[in-house]
Amino acid sequence: MNALYWVLVALLLLTTLLPLSRKEIWWIRGLDFPRLQLALAALLLAPVAIPLLGANALGVLALLTCATCFAYQCWWILPYTPVFPGEVKRARRIDPKAHITIMTSNVLTPNRNAQGLLEIVRQEQPDLLVTLESDAWWQEQLDSLESDYPHTMKCPLDNLYGMHVYSRLPLEDAQIEYLVEDEVPSMHAQVRLPDGQSVRVHFLHPA
Repeated sequence: MNALYWVLVALLLLTTLLPLSRKEIWWIRGLDFPRLQLALAALLLAPVAIPLLGANALGVLALLTCATCFAYQCWWILPYTPVFPGEVKRARRIDPKAHITIMTSNVLTPNRNAQGLLEIVRQEQPDLLVTLESDAWWQEQLDSLESDYPHTMKCPLDNLYGMHVYSRLPLEDAQIEYLVEDEVPSMHAQVRLPDGQSVRVHFLHPA
């Protein structure tokens, strides 16, 4: 039982420390996201340390390790909770003509359930649809939206970084750039709102 506990503590510590690395490997960068789960794991492991290992150096070490991991994960989580003040003020009034809705979908290139996405788009009626990992096949399916979404930006790719934008609202100064990597596009445009204001948008599927 002690051995299993130490394995769990070691895994907790490892998954907490690895994201501190600057490595861009996907399985390391993926650990930037399950912070709530890691915090809960630390919270479950910490109270067991002393009862299981005893009030000795090892027990205290395990407890401090779990507590440190918990505190570190909370440092990342708390700014996204009501405990912290908001960085953006809430709108005092909602003007439909100065309002924009954006739906984004990572379609997963080999996935062929285009009808499922199209049904969601027709149900939700976003002003802009942004798809990630969309290739030429997906473009053929998504082009059926063009009667309602006549303003488009298209960059079909087979490398899991294809992107498409379908918009009800006019897109001005639309550009497709390769600012991150040679085969990783980003899309930039000004969206003209019904009240005449324009919103600068940037869309990117990061590695």
